[in-house]
Order: sequence, then C-alpha cells, then structure tokens
Amino acid sequence: MNPLSQLPSVDRLLSEPAVASLVDIHGRAIVTQLVRTALAKARDAIRAGAPLPGTARLVADIGADARTQATPKLRPVYNLTGTVLHTNLGRAPLPEEAVAALVAAARSPCALEYDIGSGGRGDRDDVVSDLLCELTGAEAATVVNNNAAAVFLLLNTLAQKKEVIVSRGELVEIGGAFRVPDIMKRAGAKLVEVGTTNRTHLEDFAEALSPRTAMLMKVHASNYTIQGFTHAVPESELANLAHANDLPFVVDLGSGTLTELERWGLPHEPTPRENLAAGADLVTFSGDKLLGGPQAGLLVGRRDLIAKIKKNPLKRALRVGKITLAALEAVLRLYRDPDRLHERLTALGQLTRPQAEIRAAAERLLPVLQAALASLPVDVEIASLKSQIGSGSLPVDRLPSAGFAVRAQGRKGGVLNRIEAALRGLERPVVGRIEDGALLLDLRCLAPDEEPEFAARLSALSRLGASRSLSGGR
Repeated sequence: MNPLSQLPSVDRLLSEPAVASLVDIHGRAIVTQLVRTALAKARDAIRAGAPLPGTARLVADIGADARTQATPKLRPVYNLTGTVLHTNLGRAPLPEEAVAALVAAARSPCALEYDIGSGGRGDRDDVVSDLLCELTGAEAATVVNNNAAAVFLLLNTLAQKKEVIVSRGELVEIGGAFRVPDIMKRAGAKLVEVGTTNRTHLEDFAEALSPRTAMLMKVHASNYTIQGFTHAVPESELANLAHANDLPFVVDLGSGTLTELERWGLPHEPTPRENLAAGADLVTFSGDKLLGGPQAGLLVGRRDLIAKIKKNPLKRALRVGKITLAALEAVLRLYRDPDRLHERLTALGQLTRPQAEIRAAAERLLPVLQAALASLPVDVEIASLKSQIGSGSLPVDRLPSAGFAVRAQGRKGGVLNRIEAALRGLERPVVGRIEDGALLLDLRCLAPDEEPEFAARLSALSRLGASRSLSGGR
C-alpha cells in the first residue's frame, strides 16, 4: 500500500485522548492546525524515504509543537552572565513595589490624565514630575519612552535648523548603532564638533559660537572612558559660557542615577542634581539603568524649556503609558528613603551584594551542578569572578563576585558549547558566558529565594547529560 494513504486523518488524530486534551488547553483551531502541520511534515518525510510514523509519534510531535507555541517569547531567564544591567536581558529588574504598582495599574482604571481633586483633565507627567523635581532639584520634568527619545525631543524642540556645539570626545555610540551625531541629524539640528578626541577646552566652545548656535551640550561618556592625557571642560564653565551668550546648556547623562553610589562602595556617577547645581538648564537620563526602574527617558530642568518640549507634537508620539508611569512612580518613591534604598531597589541590591555572600551561594549549589554534569568530561569548580554593571554604566569598573567555572577535560572543548546550549534550553533558561576556555556562571544576580528553584533546574541537566545531544555521543 502507498504509505501516504496509511497516515491517520485529521479527525482521527483529533480524537486521540492526548490531542483532545490539547484542545481543552489551547483551543480547537490551534490544535487542528498543528495536526495538519504534523501530517504535512510526515508526508514530506515519507516522500523523502522516511518510514511511516506511528500514531504515537505523531501525537507526541503535536504535543511538542503545542508546548512550543504556548511558550511566551518574553520568558524569564536566570542572568548568570556577570552583567547586572544587561541590555539584552531587560536591564534593571524592578523592585516588588514597582511590580505591584504596575499590576494594579494594568488591572484597573486609574487617574492617568484625570485630576481627582478638580474632576477635570490632568497631565500624565504629573504622576512623577513632583517626585523628579524633589529628587533632582529641577523646576520641572517630563517623561518619554527612553533616553534616546529624550535627547531627540529636546534637540528637535530647541535646536531645529540650528547648531549644537559638542566636544568631539563625547560623540558616543551606544548599543544598536545609536550615535549622537545621527540623532542630532534626525532631530533637525546641526552638529558642531569642537576640540579633539582626548582634550577639549573652554576656548574651543567659545570660538565655535555663532548666531546660529542653539545650545551647548555635554554628553556623559557613560559607556567608555578615555584615560591618560585628557581634558574635559567642567559643567560649571560650560554653563557660564552658555548663559553669558543667552544660550541653554544641556547635559545628556545617559545612564543616570539619583543617589550617590559611593555610600555603598560603588564608583561615583554624576547625578542630575549635580549637573543642575553646576548650571545645566536641562538634563536627560534613563529610567531603566542605574536608576533601577522601567524603560523611560527623563528630562528635568528649567520650567520654560520643559514647557516648550511638552508642546512639541512629537511629545505625544514619544510619551509613556500608565504601566511605565506606575512602575516609575513606585521606584522614585523608594529614593525618598535613601537609608534603605539598597535593601528595596533590586538593581542596587544586586550591585552592592558582597562577594562573600555570593560565594556562599556557590558553595551551596556546587554539589547540585557537579551531580548534574557528572556524566560529562568536565571539571566544575567555584571561581572568583568580576561582574560588570552593564548598559553603558561605569564601563571600566568591576565588582568582585563568585560563581562556577566549567572546564572541559582534555581537548573536548565542544562540550562547553553543548552545556551552554542545554542551560539555555531549560524551562527557565540559564544564561552564562564562555570566556577563556571556560563556561562561567556568575551568581551575583541569583537571589537567595531563587536558589531552590534554580537547583531544581540544574538537576534537569542530569537527565539531559545522558542524552547524545549533550554528551556528544560519549
């Protein structure tokens, strides 16, 4: 008989108990399409010379495809990369207060643009503007969807068809090929570069002034550093020069923080308050980096300039929704209690976690990982590691950390790639890094209350370890 004619029909497969149970979970339309897809693949395989698959095999394939389709694309992972504010993993994890606030805002109607006191229309920026002014010393504030949008909006509002003077050494590129010169061009402003890559002086700015100058701008080099024979003009001097010529002075901090990080042993990072106190008229910074909140671009500074920016029609295109504002408000409120900030702000807690505490976690979990990889030609040991802050923040500074180093025995280095892939294939993926011939798993971002579940995930590797896909047929 023609093997194609022996394949079960769509209705026959739908009547199988295991497939019928999938209909209850996922719906008939989805499962029916999965059945048709499985049969089409089987026909193609048979035509290519493969044997006729049994009904059990088809049912298993349909179930696997259903699970794959039902798995969210935006999945939680364990961040063991050693980069705390990892751009590809969502940057700052939100504190519980922010999670609760965004869930409440998502679940119910809320006063987004409604003034409860007067019963009239409100301004969504009012949700956070008072807090931002309190924490930065600004006269006014507004919020857009990220810091790139904040820079774009202020340039488009205040410098369209005019010139913006910037030091050549501050024309940064950040992730995704975003470049300051490009955003200026798109905003309609003309870039005027002054100085050299490593040294720029006040007279360089003064000589570049012209009737077409719209502002002086300083871009904080948050994602790289130039060391050695260098010079940058202090913010206060740039502010004085700008104001003497009736021009605004603007600072783009990029990864901004609202507190002095030194009190927790971290390197200094300039704050919006410092820049405003030095004479800046506008400061822009991110909400989801060192600040530890949701993705947002924050603009703080002079009331008249913020008012102009808010009147730009593009402000509506770049505004944030109630979910972001709810989370941002909750995070900003935490900064009002600086003594407990490191205990409540998740990102700051991860950045300040002592190496001894991380190493103790590694000692507790080491037997689990060793057992999971026992069938493989690898050595597993606890290692002293160096974490980085990430997302362009304090790029040369490293945080003493600890975790695991998995090294292949002999010349079987390919096994590390298989283990790394298997870790990513777990129900909750584990993301580490391969560096200097070792698979490194930095435990800085693994919270103590996550350890039991994490250990259970690792134990699943022991089952995978017996398979040819992980052991390479060993």
